[in-house]
Amino acid sequence: MPLPPSEGNDSPAAEIRSPIRPAKPHDDLRPPVAVSAAPDPVSNAAPPAVSEPTVDSPTDPKGALNVLRRKMETIADEFAEGKINRAQFNAMYKRYSEQRTIIERLLQRNPETDAWRQVMSTKGYTSFLRSHFEAQPVYYAVHSHQEAKPIIMGGSKRSDEVFIDPVLRMLWQMPNRPKSGVGRKAMQNGEWLILVVGEYALTAVVFSLEPSIAQARLVRDLHNDFERANQAALARNWIVPERMVFPQRALVEASL
Repeated sequence: MPLPPSEGNDSPAAEIRSPIRPAKPHDDLRPPVAVSAAPDPVSNAAPPAVSEPTVDSPTDPKGALNVLRRKMETIADEFAEGKINRAQFNAMYKRYSEQRTIIERLLQRNPETDAWRQVMSTKGYTSFLRSHFEAQPVYYAVHSHQEAKPIIMGGSKRSDEVFIDPVLRMLWQMPNRPKSGVGRKAMQNGEWLILVVGEYALTAVVFSLEPSIAQARLVRDLHNDFERANQAALARNWIVPERMVFPQRALVEASL
C-alpha cells in the first residue's frame, strides 16, 4: 500500500463516476488534490447584472428549470473544488435531478400547469442533505515515527486499532518513505481514514463518512502546524505531551 510521495499529482477527477450511483471506493490510500499557497485574487469590480429571476423565486416553469440547472452546476463546481464529498454531491444532485424530471413531465402533460410551483416550494431539504452527508471527524491520533503508542489521541470513539495498526506498520516499513504525504482509505465499517505523514510524526484521523478534499487538506495543514510548532522537541525526540501543542485537537474538541 504505497503512500503518495507528494500532493502534486493527484486529482479528484479519477474518482468521479455516475452522479447518482458512484462506484465502490477503492481500498488504497489516495492523496487529495494539491493546494496552492497563493491567495485568491480579490476583485473590486461590480458584479454583473442579473436579468433572470432569483434562484428561490422563478416566475415560470422555464425559469424553474433554469434554476435547477444552475444549482446542479453549482454543486458540480463545489465537488470539483473539494468543498463537498461524493455522498453530499450524489444526494443533492439526485434531489435536483428528480425535481427537474418531475417538472419536465408535468409540462409534457399540460404546458399550462402551475403544478411546477409545488415541486419548487420545498425549502431546506437540500440543506438537510448537505449536512446529513457531511463527514464528521470521530477520532484522531498523533504518532511519532516507528511508535505504535500515540503521543495524543482524542475523539468521540476509540480507534479501530485492528484496521489502523497494520497500516502504520506497513508505512513505517517502507524503505523509501517520503518525508511528507497525505493518503486516505475506506474502512470496513464505512468510516474513512485520513493519514498525514510529516518529517517527524504522522496524524491519523477517522471520519464518519468519506471526507471532502477540503477536509483532507485541513488535516494536512493541522499536522504541518503541529510539526512547525513543536519542531525543536520533535527533532530531539523530547516527546513530553504536556509541553507540546496539538492543533489536531481542533477537529474534535470544542474548546482547546
